[in-house]
Amino acid sequence: MNVAIIGGGPAGLSAAIRARELGLTDVWVVERANILGGILNQCIHHGFGVHIFKEELTGPEYAEHLISQAKELGVNFLMETMVVDIRNDRTITYINEFERVEVKPKAIILTMGCRERPRGAIGIPGDRGVGVYTAGLAQAVVNMKGYLVGKKVVILGSGDIGLIMARRMTLEGAKVLGVYEIAPYPGGLKRNIAQCLDDYNIPLFLSHTVSRIVGKNRLEGVYISKVNEDYEVIDGTEQFIKCDTLLLSVGLIPENELASKMGVKLSKITGGAIVNSSLETNIPGVFASGNVLHVHDLVDYVTNESFNAAESAVKFIKGELVKGEEIPVVFGGGVRYTVPMSLVYEKDEDFFISLRSDKIYKNVRVKIFADDKLIKSVKKRIVLPSEMERIKFKLEDFASEIKVCIKEG
Repeated sequence: MNVAIIGGGPAGLSAAIRARELGLTDVWVVERANILGGILNQCIHHGFGVHIFKEELTGPEYAEHLISQAKELGVNFLMETMVVDIRNDRTITYINEFERVEVKPKAIILTMGCRERPRGAIGIPGDRGVGVYTAGLAQAVVNMKGYLVGKKVVILGSGDIGLIMARRMTLEGAKVLGVYEIAPYPGGLKRNIAQCLDDYNIPLFLSHTVSRIVGKNRLEGVYISKVNEDYEVIDGTEQFIKCDTLLLSVGLIPENELASKMGVKLSKITGGAIVNSSLETNIPGVFASGNVLHVHDLVDYVTNESFNAAESAVKFIKGELVKGEEIPVVFGGGVRYTVPMSLVYEKDEDFFISLRSDKIYKNVRVKIFADDKLIKSVKKRIVLPSEMERIKFKLEDFASEIKVCIKEG
């Protein structure tokens, strides 16, 4: 086995395709489900593929494009197979219905995606009746199983899945009473605010949260409260909303238990692996891409990033991966995090840095400094925490540090 790709969603499929296109043989995708495509299979709305396939696709259509390419290129698949352990020497242990196997590939690409943050992770007090779902689970039940999860719906969190489910539930005949967001700004893409809320007259309430859940058997309603700038509930603002369903769209967590167990260093901010510009982790020959690395807002970006991870894995296997001195990437005012966290220096190489801001900024510049020298300045009319910025630049000379910040003017 030359390369093992853990996860058969868009990141894993994209990495496998690129590895085969570069001539690598014996490429394996290990997938725990019985179908490929990951989260895309339940995303039946349009909006995928404009950058990669130059057409607007549904999630299943985007997945089918990748699956068809991977199969035509001769990618190998282990379906309904669970990776239960990865050691830091790259030895993988997987199990399925037929066998328990240990294998040591020459390289590993981690593409396990992410999972939703549940009610227990945000600590909403109250009863535990039926009717509280994560937005992604509700999406799967409605779109793949054909069941309507409720008729009077409150949505907590304005992440993209929550926004899309506000529209979906409305189209299925439910009444969405409102989307409540604890932050002072929306968590999803601007286009989803417009197309999923504004077009259907669904109200969005910022700086609000669910402070209590009521309903011992079936959900009867929720208490909504305003929050202050520290996200603390403001006394006296509590209001009862009668509903039978609460959807939670309160964040995603990269699936990195295996990575952590094998010794991959993880970011305390993103929950994903700390990688260099080759998308290589601190363990040689182990790479990461997609939502297991950091949560993306567009699947097209996942595919591009996974292409890059595969290119690096192929170079590693061939002994061609640049192993020069690494330059740390630090972030200053306005930047919440960057990926990658360091650059493997190579003169005149094209580098990409993905970043998210810590709040909304208007009429600013994203600036990149090599030590104290400004090497890139990009003017932005607006920068949103919900939308990832990708900056391309070259580095002519070695620097001791790369700094990324958002500045006015």
